[in-house]
Amino acid sequence: KAAAKEDDNAESPDSDFICPRKENYSKWYNDLIRVADLAQTSPVRGCMVIKPWGMSLWDSIRTDLDKRVIEHGASNAYFPLLIPKSFLSKEAEHVEGFAKECAVVTHHRLKADPEGGGLIADPDAVLEDPLIIRP
Repeated sequence: KAAAKEDDNAESPDSDFICPRKENYSKWYNDLIRVADLAQTSPVRGCMVIKPWGMSLWDSIRTDLDKRVIEHGASNAYFPLLIPKSFLSKEAEHVEGFAKECAVVTHHRLKADPEGGGLIADPDAVLEDPLIIRP
């Protein structure tokens, strides 16, 4: 009965239960992030807010990886966050698996809703080539 109670509490955001890594790697990783309070979910699907302690760990990991990359004679590169849809379409066979998860930017400006409903995409600000947020 104690194991059943532990399993019930394992899904609680306040639980300190961490799934065994060998049992379910993805769940273990997410449990570790949650219990260590390194990040929290964002209102944007698929995004996380990395907290200061989590960012500090990421900075340390990135610094170590950068050093290793440079030691092997390679160079780092950064790419734009937004990719024109036409660019991504050229490589459709490479993106097939994750294309359905991409967010698409279709307008370059918002405006006040004339009906008082907050903000709306300005119909006069449609992008010629929609932008995909880099996966």
